[in-house]
Order: sequence, then structure tokens, then C-alpha cells
Amino acid sequence: MPLDIIVVMDPIGSIKIAKDSTFAMLLEAQRRGHRVLYVQPGALTVRDGVAQARVAPLRVKDDKNGWFELGDWSTLRFGPGQVVLMRKDPPVDPAYMHDTQILSLAQSAGAMIVNDPRGLRDMNEKLTALEFPQCCPPTLVSRHGAELKAFIAEHGEAVLKTLDGMGGRSIFRARAGDPNTNVILETLTESGHHLAMAQRFIPEISEGDKRILLVDGEPVDYCLARIPQGDEFRGNLAAGGRGEGRPLSERDRWIAAQVGPEMKRRGMLFVGLDVIGDYLTEVNVTSPTCIRELDAQFGINIAGMLFDAIEARLAAAA
Repeated sequence: MPLDIIVVMDPIGSIKIAKDSTFAMLLEAQRRGHRVLYVQPGALTVRDGVAQARVAPLRVKDDKNGWFELGDWSTLRFGPGQVVLMRKDPPVDPAYMHDTQILSLAQSAGAMIVNDPRGLRDMNEKLTALEFPQCCPPTLVSRHGAELKAFIAEHGEAVLKTLDGMGGRSIFRARAGDPNTNVILETLTESGHHLAMAQRFIPEISEGDKRILLVDGEPVDYCLARIPQGDEFRGNLAAGGRGEGRPLSERDRWIAAQVGPEMKRRGMLFVGLDVIGDYLTEVNVTSPTCIRELDAQFGINIAGMLFDAIEARLAAAA
């Protein structure tokens, strides 16, 4: 049965289609004969308790010289028969949180939201990994510079980061005795006002920061290892890392089996796990990427797996 696929995303005119996972989802929705609607950025609203949005019909094509066409704008009320892809990038700031609250109203009206808006609000992508401590490296989250500095001294070397960064931003590597440590910690915590995370440095980062994709709790068979280049220790593609596809290892599958059932239970249909060596470092729920790279390298269709899961859930709920 054709559905209305409504996408909330950053401006479509500025995406890089060769790497954009949301674009892969839109291509698949269109291939299946669903009607695709694009939400004007910032145009989720509530009128008299009813969630609605300003939308336009969207056509997409896999052509870097012109990848989308929009029809006429209109106001849409959320309800049954609709699937909303919430794919707006972080930061998870007040504006983002307010959008998820509107999407909760849309969910109550009968629309299916991917990923579940409550999970988007509750699941900080760095802290959520710590719900699975058996998978994680030694980690400390604190506002106190002295505690974080002692953690670095204990482990010899650590990675330091804020709790709300993405794409490798605001990530530091510090060694015990590094004279820059104090200023790094003051910057990250804003002199003790904000939480920061310290994780024991994992040398296997040189082999790549692996992105494992979960579709309704089940792992895709391949991951994308994002390998640091030159003198950079970060593997993030946005920080210049090189993406290399690999089959999942036994340890990767074990980590996915630890995390996947809980993601499925919470309605998080599309999730990205970041794994370095044998350790889970983050659980990405807002707008995980790497579909296009893995599809191209292995001839698979990850967006197709996602829409199979979406359609199966809708059929089970009917």
C-alpha cells in the first residue's frame, strides 16, 4: 500500500548525494511507489493541539547536477498512513528537542516516526553507549577537571570530548603530563559547568572507527571503517577519514547483539554503532550515515532493509 513518506531533514539543496543516507532512503521510498513529502526546514507546527507541517511533494534522482524537484507547498496534518523520517542532524539543541515534541504529537495522531521521538530526546549518543558497559572502554563522565585529569593519569592516554559534538568536532587526545590538558578540560567543561567524557585511548583507531548499522535491531553484514589519515587521530569522514567497507567480525556481531534488542524495543529502527577495536564508543540515533558507501562497495540496499522493517511494523500494527 502506498504511504506518505514525510522527511524532516537539513536543507536538501545543500546535501552531498554520494554520501547522504537520507537521500538513499528517499530514493528507495520513491522506487517503492510511496509519495514523498519534504518538510520546509523549521516548519513543524502545532495548531489547536494538532501537529502539522508545511510540506511540498518531492521527486529525487541520483544525479549530482540536479537531484530534487519540489512541488507546491501546502499544510499537512499528521495522522495514520504516514511515515516521518526524522533525519535532521545534531546539535540536539532546544529547537531539535521542540521538533521531537511536535513529532510525539504526530505519533499520537497515528503517524509512524523513525526514529521514535522519545528515544531521540532520551538517548544522548555518547551516554547511551554507557548503558552497555560490557561493550565499552574505561570511561569517565564528569564536570570536574581534577577527576578527568586523574583518569588520564590512570590510563596514560585518553580521548576527551563533549557530549553533544558530531563529525569529530571537539575531540581531543591527551597524554598524562600533557601541559595542554588543563586548558583542554577547561574548554570542554566550560570551567566545570558542563559534562565532558574521557575514554581510555584505543590504539586500534589506526585500523579504523567502524560504523555498524542496525536496522530494527539487526546488524547489516558490513561496516564502514573510517580510517584516520596523515597526522590526524580521528577517523570521522568529516575530519578527513577514509572509508573502507569490511565484513562484521565476531566481536562486532556480539556488540550488535548486546545493543540491538534494546534499540528495537525503543522503536529506534535505524541506528549506527561506533566501534573501535573491541569497544563500543557511541550509539548514533539522530541521523546515522554510511548507507551510500556500503551500498556502493558491496552491492546491497540498506535503505531497502529499512523500508522492509517499516512496512513490516505497519502491517503488524494494522
